[in-house]
Amino acid sequence: RTAYLVLLMENPAALGRLVRLCDASPWVSRQLAAHPVLLDELLDASSLYSVPDKDGLRSELRQRLLRIPEDDLEAQMEALRYFRLAHVLRVAASEITGSLPLMKVSDYLTFIAETVMEFVVDIAWQNLVEKHGTPCGDDPRRHFVILAYGKMGGIELGYGSDLDLVFVHDVPAGVISDGERPLDGTMFYTRLGQRIIHILTAQTRLGQLYEVDMRLRPSGNSGLLVSSFSAFRDYQRGQAWTWEHQALVRARVVAGDPVLAEKFTELRADVLGSERDLAKLREDVLSMRDKMRQHLLPSGGEKNHEFDIKQGLGGIVDIEFMVQYAVLAWSHQHPPLHYHTDNIRILESLQQEGLIPEADARALIEAYIAFRSQSHRASLQEQKGQLSGEALAEERGAVRRIWQQIFDEQ
Repeated sequence: RTAYLVLLMENPAALGRLVRLCDASPWVSRQLAAHPVLLDELLDASSLYSVPDKDGLRSELRQRLLRIPEDDLEAQMEALRYFRLAHVLRVAASEITGSLPLMKVSDYLTFIAETVMEFVVDIAWQNLVEKHGTPCGDDPRRHFVILAYGKMGGIELGYGSDLDLVFVHDVPAGVISDGERPLDGTMFYTRLGQRIIHILTAQTRLGQLYEVDMRLRPSGNSGLLVSSFSAFRDYQRGQAWTWEHQALVRARVVAGDPVLAEKFTELRADVLGSERDLAKLREDVLSMRDKMRQHLLPSGGEKNHEFDIKQGLGGIVDIEFMVQYAVLAWSHQHPPLHYHTDNIRILESLQQEGLIPEADARALIEAYIAFRSQSHRASLQEQKGQLSGEALAEERGAVRRIWQQIFDEQ
């Protein structure tokens, strides 16, 4: 590793940036210690403290992968990992120096993940087609999409976020791939899903790309890894629980076939826009919130006068549940509520549709931004997302007041 020491000795400006970043964030220190190759990113301040837009990200990753033989999966996986590590470091550096506000931090972390996902699908597809042929015949469509839920779906990724994903295909039944080792359509897409997960989660010299959570697929861990669109549609319309429709509020396509993506968008609008029994909906949402608080809120936290940013009373999840309840309760009369997947734009839609007062919408948005800012800060400091009981008291009070108004709690 002497080359890295020489690099820093010969580039005092890079050494200065290293000290500044490590002083500001133990998380950054650990990233650089685990992957010293990232020290190269410190040489050029103009690139370190700037993040390309999504087209720029795509272009850069495409150029990296074009230099690698298509059959060298290991090298492709390392290139994907370096790309992600380098750009996440740039986002952290820009946040630490104040050149990138919170909302842009989450946007760029999400854009990085989306760009990676697009190329992961390409690599997995080409790898599978070489062995088994295409299941689509002369049809140029791939008939496959990746749905992102949770933070990625809501364009709110943090530094350590995992990816909540669901895989869907719409290839007709009875299709067989046309290669030397043919597979039926279901098996082909199952293999494709397995290959995508392998590329994302395999531990290489540069670690894994992302942790992946597939539990939001129909029937959870007992369900098929890749659902057909018809099965997914039938499940959402007839079998899904209320909490699964809450999750659908933050779901969107992040990679794959545009035609199937449009079919999903129409289905999502139809499901979220269905008229519901408001008393039953309210009961289901409140019951799920109580279960989450019991199982996920750190024990003794509020007794010890600590506030858990995510699960505490008046915290992030309370805002998310109000938003999800509002979308499920009122979308059939106010379609703009289901146009977006991120909480802030949904809150803006609630205000624009006259469903909550402007002052309340602004209070929830400001509280949400404040909570997420604290959560990002905690991640960079490698701290738990807990604050003193007095912290952000005004914001928490506003959230609890509006919660009581929406759910009529006495």
